Amino acid sequence: MSESWSPFAYIVTNLARFIRPHEVTFSGVNSSLPMLACLLARRAYDFDFTYINVAGGVDPIPSSVPISSSDPVLAEGSTAIFGNEDFYDLCTRGGMDLCFLGAAQVDGRGQTNVSAIGDWHHPKVRLPGGGGGAVMLPTAKRSVTWRTEHSRRTMVETLDFVTAAGGMHGVVTPIAVFVKQNDRLALASWHPESSLEEVRERTAFDFEAGQARPTESPTQREIEALAALDPERRFETDAAIVLRKEAV
Repeated sequence: MSESWSPFAYIVTNLARFIRPHEVTFSGVNSSLPMLACLLARRAYDFDFTYINVAGGVDPIPSSVPISSSDPVLAEGSTAIFGNEDFYDLCTRGGMDLCFLGAAQVDGRGQTNVSAIGDWHHPKVRLPGGGGGAVMLPTAKRSVTWRTEHSRRTMVETLDFVTAAGGMHGVVTPIAVFVKQNDRLALASWHPESSLEEVRERTAFDFEAGQARPTESPTQREIEALAALDPERRFETDAAIVLRKEAV
């Protein structure tokens, strides 16, 4: 895949495209790519939305872009400060329009696993657990997740453990964008340098693709916004390292 639209930039840009005008959008812990997506949307799109992050910031104006999505700098310039209980309360009351929530595995129904890989009693890998995602995935109006690795071990037919279920709206990977249709994830588009065949080959669950097309290329404003957020390409470099490790 060439540098014309790197996997990192593809994920961030397409996460940002899920953000809608005048909605409340949340990015959580260990969520640098959604954090960047929310900051990109602020710069690249001509509409307002409320951005809440796990650092407690509400419509922050950070003086710098941190590596960690929990950095206190993300509360700078905030109109208010939210605690964890406030996120959950807002979500369960129906006030959270869009949540970006991470996942280790995703199945064709949009259920997620962040608990364990392998048998629960003797796992190959013990993961951090559901945390707030188990509350927010089923109660947010829309939830979106992302995977830096698109493979049959991450996009699975059957989860090793169901951590959360109920509200998944979309999934973004380095080669594809999925959206929920009729209780199943359907392919919305694929990276212009990939193909429908590649997406099918690297996905363990069946999906509808009748309306899918190559993803629309990034606009000049999206390109410029991401470049301004990552001028030294720290995030781009870190993402490339992760992608190389996951490909092994």
